[in-house]
Amino acid sequence: MIYDSVVIGGGVMGSAIALRLSQAGQRVLVLEKAVPGAEASSAAGGILGAQIEGEADGPLFRLCLASREAYGALAAELRESTGIDVGYRHCGLLKVALAGDDLGPLAEKMAWQRRIGLEVEELAGEEVRRLEPDLASEVAMGLHFPKETQIDPRQLVQALPLAAQRAGATFRAALVRKVLVEDGRAVGVELDGETVRAGAVVVAAGAWTSLVEGIGLPHDAVKPVRGQMLKLALRGLGLRRIVFTPRGYLVPRGDGTVLTGSTMEHVGFDKRVTAGGVASILTNALATAPSLAGAELVESWSGLRPAPADGLPLIGATAAQGLFLASGHYRNGILLMPETARLVAETVLSGREPEALLPFSPRRFAH
Repeated sequence: MIYDSVVIGGGVMGSAIALRLSQAGQRVLVLEKAVPGAEASSAAGGILGAQIEGEADGPLFRLCLASREAYGALAAELRESTGIDVGYRHCGLLKVALAGDDLGPLAEKMAWQRRIGLEVEELAGEEVRRLEPDLASEVAMGLHFPKETQIDPRQLVQALPLAAQRAGATFRAALVRKVLVEDGRAVGVELDGETVRAGAVVVAAGAWTSLVEGIGLPHDAVKPVRGQMLKLALRGLGLRRIVFTPRGYLVPRGDGTVLTGSTMEHVGFDKRVTAGGVASILTNALATAPSLAGAELVESWSGLRPAPADGLPLIGATAAQGLFLASGHYRNGILLMPETARLVAETVLSGREPEALLPFSPRRFAH
């Protein structure tokens, strides 16, 4: 069979792109080397933090804002098509500074976001603790971002592949050896002992993107950055909002559990959870919310973020006709998934690249 599109990678990005292409009537095959969503997608904290992650106004920040706003409709769509609640919740977010922390970055973030009309509130330490009494007395000040939201990545990685399959996409476990390019056009992929032909190829392979032969990227265009995470459980935990500090974050799930992380480690494809990583995460968590000292350590894990060499994701058409990328989203893959999927599907279907994707063109890395 010749497919209309082959998608390499079955995480949230690849599954969402397959969903949109299938809904448009394409015959889509998704190739995933493991279980769909088993890598960075399910390891994420699920923070839909467009404002907290933004360093300045620009194309990436605007894409993050648009994607955050798209999540409500996506969550409702997935619930209707699969019956799975993906945990979409308007919880708000606090960025706090403890005594001795530099307050300058908080003031700068508040200033530029207010200038462009976004909602952010400055709070003194006692005001922060009135909102979240579990936080430490050492909290000196904070910024409140009421529109930040969260999602449950483990529910999301179940819902998206199921929705894509119900829309007609086929999922298959396979390791892609290379993308086949003939006369400047992608015509399919090579597996172990087999060739799959397709009209278009979309690479959404996360931290492994640069390892896919035939896509024309330098080996360092996308690199893995390990992030370790912990899940804690404490009966009676009152924390309601996501809390960021300069050293990590807390993500309350509303059921007495909280996710806390995360490390930023350049260790290649090593996915081990380490004693040092756990210690640093717990040190920050307890300094931020001392009541967590009595929490049970329920689970630990790590994931590999796809870090782009120049800080911008690689989204859109490559130099080879019919070959598209959706990778390098680094810390914001979950956040950026809805808009990335929509824009990539639009590009594949129309053959024309939306203007919103031009700053993220993979062609900037072309040999």
